Amino acid sequence: MSPKEVSDNNNHSKSSRRSLFLMLAAFALPIILAKFALEQQWLDTGVTNKGTLLTNELTLKQLGIKTTDFEQHWLIMYSLPKSCAINCQDTLEAVHNTYVALGKEMPRVFPVALYQNKLSDEQHQKISQSKWQLLAMPEQAKQYITKPQVFIVDPLGNVFLSHQLPVNTEQLPQFGKQILADMKKLLKYSKVG
Repeated sequence: MSPKEVSDNNNHSKSSRRSLFLMLAAFALPIILAKFALEQQWLDTGVTNKGTLLTNELTLKQLGIKTTDFEQHWLIMYSLPKSCAINCQDTLEAVHNTYVALGKEMPRVFPVALYQNKLSDEQHQKISQSKWQLLAMPEQAKQYITKPQVFIVDPLGNVFLSHQLPVNTEQLPQFGKQILADMKKLLKYSKVG
């Protein structure tokens, strides 16, 4: 073999190795990058709801609330604190504004306020002027609902999403927007209610 042939063979061998390496890198690199991106949480994990999905089954029946009272409607259900002071009233207003922001979808939804202690005449009148449906919290509901929060209930009576109340009133507009985002998404894809 002449030196030129040996040199050409070495070049061909190096070229083949380089091609093989590039081909393997082209297949392996995206897999490695995807694995790294998932482990480092570079990407949104696909959670689109703003509230928290309930892990245990909860229904209106378990809470002692008759589903026939709501005629197959979606519910935005606010469990009021024992004493509905200024923060509670501000939250009621923010959630009611969320309900009104549903626009043409409003007839599909009922806002429901579960109260534990009797409301003052002034509070009752103010709440009654809005679209809130007031319900005394049934005793059996108190074992499931231990703190004030807003729940989303589907037309079949399943309580499946909760929104924790904000710490301060400055966060109420954002809180309302989160409930609104969840409701719009649910109403868009739901054929019931």
